[in-house]
Amino acid sequence: METVTLKLQTGDKRPLYEQIYRYFIGEMEAGRLKEGEKLPSKRALRAALGVSQSTVETAYGMLTAEGYLRAVPKSGYYVSAALARAMPAGELRQTDEGEDRPPRPPRFDFSTGAVDTSLFPYASWARISREVISRDPQLLQRGEAGGDRSFRETLTVFLREYRGVRCEADQIVVGAGIEYLLSVVVRLLPADAVYAVENPGYGALHRVLRSHDRSIRPIPLDGEGMEEDALRHSGADVACVTPSHQFPMGVTMPAGRRSRLLRWAEEQEGRYLIEDDYDSEFRYASRPIPAMQSMDSEGKVIYVGTFSRSVAPGIRVAYLVLPRPLLGRYRQVFGYGASTVSRFEQQTLRLFIQRGLYSRHLRRSVNLYRKKQELLLSGLRALPGAETRGTEAGLHFLLTLPGRDEAWLTARAARADIPLRGLSAYCLGAPPIAGTVVVGFAGLRIEEIPDAARTLVQAFAE
Repeated sequence: METVTLKLQTGDKRPLYEQIYRYFIGEMEAGRLKEGEKLPSKRALRAALGVSQSTVETAYGMLTAEGYLRAVPKSGYYVSAALARAMPAGELRQTDEGEDRPPRPPRFDFSTGAVDTSLFPYASWARISREVISRDPQLLQRGEAGGDRSFRETLTVFLREYRGVRCEADQIVVGAGIEYLLSVVVRLLPADAVYAVENPGYGALHRVLRSHDRSIRPIPLDGEGMEEDALRHSGADVACVTPSHQFPMGVTMPAGRRSRLLRWAEEQEGRYLIEDDYDSEFRYASRPIPAMQSMDSEGKVIYVGTFSRSVAPGIRVAYLVLPRPLLGRYRQVFGYGASTVSRFEQQTLRLFIQRGLYSRHLRRSVNLYRKKQELLLSGLRALPGAETRGTEAGLHFLLTLPGRDEAWLTARAARADIPLRGLSAYCLGAPPIAGTVVVGFAGLRIEEIPDAARTLVQAFAE
């Protein structure tokens, strides 16, 4: 791309980095930026637009994290093949009859967001649902903003026993999904708060923060999680971490690092840690590690959890545990409404937990996912020199082929009708490990895993 025609608007309420970000997306959607085309270097774009280096880095980082660009170390940024093949904005793919065509499922589902729907406890869930609907007509009325009291009381016991979380029912907020609850947290904290985010990290968190026009500071990871020195020099007020199983690197944060991050939060008024307890239920080499919130004695951890992975994404039941200093602000801003989760689903899940059905379901799920992972890893050993990371827990792992380019790996997999995302898709900047793809396995049927592994090995073969 030789010429950038963007004219930045200083009076625009959108930050400069967002204007740059949206400009390049528009150029791609209009077909003026094509597959493989190289964008201007950060230095050249900074000079052309008269902006700071950090503004350009943030814009390019956002585009890379969302898959619009791929970063090639020591070369630059290129338009991703996946986006270049997409239809322009507003244009629908249609069938011969002119109707919308649903996306065709891939040959094998290696996505990181899938779960095994065969595990869902259909019979017991249906039985409890019928019981709940028939016995309490008051559930048709509006409930409390934070969720039904009886459900939140059950959650306090559940979280204490399973995750070591210390809280009372009035500190829990039940909501429809992690992204909604993260939006709630952002509105509770000061508008000028600066957020430190893990890099690589969870793209949905970036979207939530940008939608609220919050400042982001990407913090690199080491073998123990978010780097302490980088956090201390970032000027951040809030650090967003996934200590139980970091996505996508799979790192588990040890107790010493957790303790030092808590001390960072305690050193200054208004500092908080947002703990996303991602995939904490699924550990294969040890028992689940207690949540970081269990170590918090000063009310500095905002704890976020969900049943989407352990029960089903469609249930949409997630929860916050708010420190007591934030409860007054929550009641002021959100206390007038009702919970975004159906009261029937809250009560069904409450009884599912109380009757021991959830713990039984979780044991069954962990056992099946462990077998799936072992079977897939066994098949991928046929790849010469392949390295895997993050296999101790969770529903995904990293697969690295030294000497291979990430774009080559994703293209070869796509040719075999296996969509894979490279590690760079989750990075603000260049990925920390070259030649790496993120492999989910929960959505694969166990009987198809040997064939799926063979297909992937063949796709990556010379």
